[in-house]
Amino acid sequence: MTGTLAAAPPDTVPLSATVARLLDAQVSGPGAAAFPEWAGLALRDNPRRAQLVVSRVLGKHVPAAPSAVLAAGAAVGDAVAAVLGADAPDLVIGYCETATGLGHAAAARLGAAYLHTTRRLHPEVPVAARFEEEHSHAVAHALQPAGQVSLAGNGPLVLVDDELTSGRTALNTVAELHARFPRPRYVVAALLDARTPELRAAFEQRAAELGVRVDVAAVVAARLTFPPDVLGRAAAARDALPPPAPPPSGARATVAEHPGLWPDAAPTTARHGLTPDGTARLAAAADSAAARLAPALIGSRGVLVLGTEELMYAPAVLGDRLATRLPGTPVLLQSTTRSPVHAADDPGYAVRRTVAFPAPDDPARRSLVHNLTDPAAVPPPGVPWSELRADDVVVVVDAPAADCAGLLAALRPFAARAVHLVTVPDAEPEALR
Repeated sequence: MTGTLAAAPPDTVPLSATVARLLDAQVSGPGAAAFPEWAGLALRDNPRRAQLVVSRVLGKHVPAAPSAVLAAGAAVGDAVAAVLGADAPDLVIGYCETATGLGHAAAARLGAAYLHTTRRLHPEVPVAARFEEEHSHAVAHALQPAGQVSLAGNGPLVLVDDELTSGRTALNTVAELHARFPRPRYVVAALLDARTPELRAAFEQRAAELGVRVDVAAVVAARLTFPPDVLGRAAAARDALPPPAPPPSGARATVAEHPGLWPDAAPTTARHGLTPDGTARLAAAADSAAARLAPALIGSRGVLVLGTEELMYAPAVLGDRLATRLPGTPVLLQSTTRSPVHAADDPGYAVRRTVAFPAPDDPARRSLVHNLTDPAAVPPPGVPWSELRADDVVVVVDAPAADCAGLLAALRPFAARAVHLVTVPDAEPEALR
C-alpha cells in the first residue's frame, strides 16, 4: 500500500464542474490542479451552508477502489509522520461517521492505537468525552474508550477528519481532551486543508490560547472561495438542477444472506478503541470472510462493497481482500450515511441520486446512501447513467439480519445479480463479552 492519493478513474468526467460554475467557485492553493481528480462538489439542502466537498477516495458518497481508500488513509498517516518525525503518536482519533475508516487506515499506517467518535452509545460503557461538530447536520459526538485504549497518555494525540475547513471542531476537541487528559502535543490531520489565510491565523491564535502545541498535517492544501451571495446562488442552483436519477429499470436482484462469515471474537470497529494488535485481528477476520465469500461472487462483472455509517474500515479491508481473490473483477467500495445531500442527475455533479431506508441499527431512524454508481462514469451511447449498476452488492452491517429488511429492499434495484448481506458482530468491548 502506498501513501498517495489515487487519481480519478479513466473515462470519467470531473465532478466539480457543475457546482463550480453555478456558484462561481474558485479553487486555489498548491493542490488546486489536482482537486478535480480526487474530489467533487455537491450542494447541501441547507439554507445556511451552500456546498459540500465530496471525496472520490474516501469510499463514502462516491464508490472507490478499496485499495485507493486504504491508500488515502495511509497518505494521511504519512503526512502525520512527516510532521511528528521521531515523536510517534500513541493514539489516533477519527471523527464519525465520515472519517472512521480514514482515521483507522491512518492509525494502521502509524502503528498506533485507534478510537473513533460515535453516535451509537453503548449503555454499559462510560462516556469519556462529549463535544459538538458545529457545522454538521448531526452535531453530537462521544468518545467511549474501553479496555486497553485510554484517552490518557504521554505521546502525541492525532485527530483525523476528511476535511479541515476552519479547524473549530478539532480545536473544540483538543480543548475538551486537554482539560481532562492533558498531553504535550496534538496533530490535526486531514485529506484536505481548505482553510483560508484568515482561518489559519484564527486557528493558530486559538491553539496558542489553549497553551498546547497543535500541528496540522494534510495531504492536499486547496482553498475554495465563493462570492458573497453564495447562499442565494446555491438556492437558485438547487432549483435549476435536474431531479435525482431514478433507480435502474432492470429486474430486481435476489438477496443472499451470509451469516457467520466474521469470527465472533474478532473486532469490527474501533468504537471502543483498538490496539495495533486489535487492528491486525480485524484485518485477519476480513481476509477470512473474503475467502469464504469470494466463491459466491465468481463470474460477477462488478462488485460494490457497501459499509454502513460508522462501519467503514472493516468493509474497506474486506473489499480489498475480495479484490485480490477476484482478479479481473472490478471491486468498489462506499458506505451508507446519515448525511443529506442535494442530489441531481447531472454528469458534472458529485451526487446524482439518493436512496433512503430504515437504519439497521435503529429502524425508526432514516439512513441514506448516495450514488451507488460512480457519478463520473460515462455510460455507453444511448444508455442513461441511471441504468448503470454492479452485478453484486455486498452490504456489511453490524446489526441483526432481521433489522436489515428495509436496507435490502432498497438495494435490490441496484444489483443485476444479488444483494449479499454480511452481518458482523456489533462492537462490544472485550471486558463485557
